[in-house]
Amino acid sequence: MLANEVRDAEGDVRKGQNEKEEKEKEDKEVAAGAWGGEEAPCSPRALLSLRRKAWNPGPAKSKLELHPLLNRWALWFFKNDHSRAWQDNLQLVTKFDTVEDFWAMYSNIQLASKLSCGCDYALFKDGIEPMWEDSRNKRGGRWLVSLAKQQRHSELDHLWLETLLCLIGESFEEHSQDVCGAVINIRTKRDKIAVWTREAENQEGVLHIGRVYKERLGLSTKTVIGYQAHADTATKSNSLAKNKFVV
Repeated sequence: MLANEVRDAEGDVRKGQNEKEEKEKEDKEVAAGAWGGEEAPCSPRALLSLRRKAWNPGPAKSKLELHPLLNRWALWFFKNDHSRAWQDNLQLVTKFDTVEDFWAMYSNIQLASKLSCGCDYALFKDGIEPMWEDSRNKRGGRWLVSLAKQQRHSELDHLWLETLLCLIGESFEEHSQDVCGAVINIRTKRDKIAVWTREAENQEGVLHIGRVYKERLGLSTKTVIGYQAHADTATKSNSLAKNKFVV
């Protein structure tokens, strides 16, 4: 299965990256400088620089067999700045369509648990923007996992990575085509991870995605996660939005 290839390829990627250790050290210094030494992810420009250097053709890369993904994915970063329009705070970081480029990207950005409050990561299929207004999102909704603040440094990174692997590994079988992307919100009180789907009225597909997602996250049977339609959450606060489905 593609999901297993994603995991297996990680070892090959990391082996090749070890041969670039000195370059990676330099890259991290460049990325840190781009953000003035703050605890923040690489800027889009710095991340792209890291990616180009990490995968510069050479003996190490030529030995690696690239594993193409079924879809091309785009990573987005949001940093809340009330002095700017919402869309101006959203930045496209990079795009990738192979397992190797995914791990190169993931290895060179800050872990979600290290982000400042008010920041988001979003991973969406190329061509879909991480906002309700996008035509491929507006009829859909999201499976929402809410995490207590104390879970940030114990479970958050694992659950977010598992979410990413579910997406790029097409873990939802034929219903993977209904998945638009995923978002992680770092907030003061509670952090949130959500998988966005295309059509909220597609009960069969939505429930299948929810069940598989819950199982992949390793959540207990007593834990309940809910699905909210964007049309509902767009007009109400998150605390007032009703769950359309639960698993």
